Amino acid sequence: MYWNDFHFYSTALGIQTAAYVLLPDQQVMSQNNGSLLPTLYLLHGLSDDYTMWLRQTRIEQYARKYRVAVVMPAVNRSFYTDMACGAKYFSFISEELPKLMETYFPLSKKREDRFAAGLSMGGYGAMKLGLRCPRRYGAVASLSGALEMEKTYDPSTRQDPAFLRECDAIFGGEKALKAGKDNLSRLALQLSKTPDKAPRIYVACGTADFLYAANNSFIANFGKALSMEYHTEEGAAHTWDFWDRQIEKVLEWLQLPAAENVW
Repeated sequence: MYWNDFHFYSTALGIQTAAYVLLPDQQVMSQNNGSLLPTLYLLHGLSDDYTMWLRQTRIEQYARKYRVAVVMPAVNRSFYTDMACGAKYFSFISEELPKLMETYFPLSKKREDRFAAGLSMGGYGAMKLGLRCPRRYGAVASLSGALEMEKTYDPSTRQDPAFLRECDAIFGGEKALKAGKDNLSRLALQLSKTPDKAPRIYVACGTADFLYAANNSFIANFGKALSMEYHTEEGAAHTWDFWDRQIEKVLEWLQLPAAENVW
């Protein structure tokens, strides 16, 4: 595959930023009469950056089986949110980035060809893209996702005060998070009224992950209403070996066009 380290100015963020972009090689690009590529937006976690999926998993080897592009953007510790005290990262990830990628690379603009997946904070981001923008994404996948961020302020979670202050700056505080468009539970409840409009949803979490209870709760509340596919793995924790295994399964689940004659 071709690996692009793409640097650009973001109007939404007001800074120079970057994304890794994986594209099939020329032979695969020319298949299917040279039609535009389906695209997976692959989102990083809280303590990571845009390089980590390529550094820590075999995403390139997995993706080369398919005729697909993979875009891995940098979003810092933003929770893919238009921050109360900061930059507009949801606007960036949901609007500006796809338009930019589809301008500079041969990527399809069709809903059925646009996907998002991520781990931890990135799982939250991918799910938010699917729930807030269901007309733009054909499928989304959350791996060990932070799916119940509205419970962050619950005293029983014993969160670090510094992290709560960070959440205040991102979401605008407890009331704003619970009542706003960054609350995945509110979004899922709203979309469950018209489930036929929802994208396909894949959720995975290990039983030893600190987010396992939150994933179970989210699935119990909305899994049937939105036809989510839920995968657990006994003993798996919040680790790259689990995410490496799962991203291969996600690519299979997406039912992407196969790349022919790839060795």
